[in-house]
Amino acid sequence: MAETASSGHDRNGGATGAPIPVVRARNIVKSFGATRAVRGVSLDIPAGSIVGLVGENGAGKSTLARVIAGVYPPDEGVLEIAGEARHLRDPHEGLRAGVSLMAQEIALVPGATVEENVLLGSLPRRGPLLDRKAMRRRYRDLAELTQFDIDPDARVSRLRVADQQKVEIMRALSHDALLVVMDEPAAALTADEVEHLHHSIREMSRRGTAVLLISHFLEEVLELTSRVGIMRDGELVREGPTSDETVETLVAAMVGRALATEYHETKEQATGPVCLSVRGLTRPGVLKDISFDVRHGEILGLAGLIGAGRTEIARCIYGADERAAGDVTIDGAEANASHPAEAIAKGIFMVPESRNEEGLIPGSSVVDNLTISSLRKYSRGGWLDRSAMRARASELAGEVDLRFQTVDQHVGTLSGGNQQKILFGRAREVAPKVLIVDEPTRGVDIAAKRAIHARLAELAAEGMAILFISSEIEEILGVCSRLLVIHRGQVHAEFRAPYRQEDVIAAFFGQSVSAR
Repeated sequence: MAETASSGHDRNGGATGAPIPVVRARNIVKSFGATRAVRGVSLDIPAGSIVGLVGENGAGKSTLARVIAGVYPPDEGVLEIAGEARHLRDPHEGLRAGVSLMAQEIALVPGATVEENVLLGSLPRRGPLLDRKAMRRRYRDLAELTQFDIDPDARVSRLRVADQQKVEIMRALSHDALLVVMDEPAAALTADEVEHLHHSIREMSRRGTAVLLISHFLEEVLELTSRVGIMRDGELVREGPTSDETVETLVAAMVGRALATEYHETKEQATGPVCLSVRGLTRPGVLKDISFDVRHGEILGLAGLIGAGRTEIARCIYGADERAAGDVTIDGAEANASHPAEAIAKGIFMVPESRNEEGLIPGSSVVDNLTISSLRKYSRGGWLDRSAMRARASELAGEVDLRFQTVDQHVGTLSGGNQQKILFGRAREVAPKVLIVDEPTRGVDIAAKRAIHARLAELAAEGMAILFISSEIEEILGVCSRLLVIHRGQVHAEFRAPYRQEDVIAAFFGQSVSAR
């Protein structure tokens, strides 16, 4: 990228033809255990340029961004900032070197004001005290730059998610960095707010600040950037002028691999009566008018990019998140739930995305984890019948092929695959009509993954309606006979097996394809 002219001036205001890159990454490698997330990536980012970085979930984009910002040290390779080799040990060193990161995860101080959060790390002082007048002047400059209208004295904890995202953006801009890395900055913003964001990015570029924009919104990348890099499986597979690309060429380069044919055979479509019916499910800023049906014996997939709204749909159905509108019925009977316990009572059970944080009771036994959702069955005069619980736990363990020593064994001593089987055993105990599974095979080995797939097929054959969420494209195409692609909180497309993987992935990015 170094050969590409920026806005015409270097950081010091001198005329330029081909500026020295403000950031130069050379042969960057980063691994986490046995997983090599970034594989020998080299990237140049000139001053004042807007460079896009795209790829599927897990392609390595965010990891590379965090290496550039100092969050992760590279295992191999060299990072140069303003022509100097740097060995960043943390994001604070990254900031001092001139790189500001706006990550996907919002990380604000809830009890502080908007103004304090925006200027955190660069608070002006007069002696030992904060210079409140200077703070307000600086805040107003940033508000003018971004065109975001947020009360500087408001507590961040009281802001909606979209406004917290704006505070993150303003804070990233407050450091006068050489490079601002933006990882999915538009994810929680409305269309009008996105326009303000784009104005801010262009204004930063005009002032000489470089921007590395990571976005799943390909139209946004094509509109804003001068160059774009495409990552796949940890590698930078192509990089060049954005003018040479279209949405179709970007998607083709992101996929760029042979299809897993074993996942694309024709599957028999469910013909049973409708079990779960969802109509008009809405959560402001997150979901808009979601409607679909799942038949008895059907495994319906919810596909899409991380942040598209898949998990939010599941959590609203399960009563874990509030919704503003929408109705849920099971076999024609009202099944709206405001709490998971209410959903379970009405015939819905969910295996959550994070088994440790939301599924398991980490400090308890196998028997307690298997029976926690049905304790009333074992209550005898105000006491729990532990013998009956142990007996039932042993039965459930056999049904889900749980590998364990004793039902009193601490659940934390089990492997990831066996911990996941605990949740399926609990679902078996509850015997719901509708089972929701969110990333059910994340962090398990291949044998456990196959066992979970087989178990889901068995439950569907027994007549259960299953809603299946996975970020692994091959998995969701392999397990589901029908799938809905969720894009920006809406149902964008519907597909039935056999699938064309490239069509499904194109729909992930909001492209219109012929649903099949």
